[in-house]
Amino acid sequence: VQLQASGGGLVQAGGSLRLSCVASGRTFSEWALGWFRQAPGKEREIVAAISRRGGSTYYSESVKGRFAISRDNAKNTLYLQQNSLKPEDTAVYYCAADESAKYYSDSYWHTGADEYDYWGQGTLVTVSS
Repeated sequence: VQLQASGGGLVQAGGSLRLSCVASGRTFSEWALGWFRQAPGKEREIVAAISRRGGSTYYSESVKGRFAISRDNAKNTLYLQQNSLKPEDTAVYYCAADESAKYYSDSYWHTGADEYDYWGQGTLVTVSS
């Protein structure tokens, strides 16, 4: 299984970006998915998570109302729409997949990094003030 994240870049405060994460593997629709980020000198933190079919989502308080997570199971792709970006959103963003989701309800997602089995390589988002 491979996850390939893309879409990062340099943007001014208030701007928008759309991150994508394309996955290999035939069981994409069975995974819960998440976006994490890690800023310099800080620990990795959850940004958003989404259930297998996309019907249930989670957002951290710092991005709620500005970011939107979505998925297209037909395209094996996870998205993170980022609006109203702030300098404090500057970080490397990672996509991750939790294959244990297939054992739980359709609304299952998890916020703990340790629960995720597969990780993308990260894409850098830099927000200038």
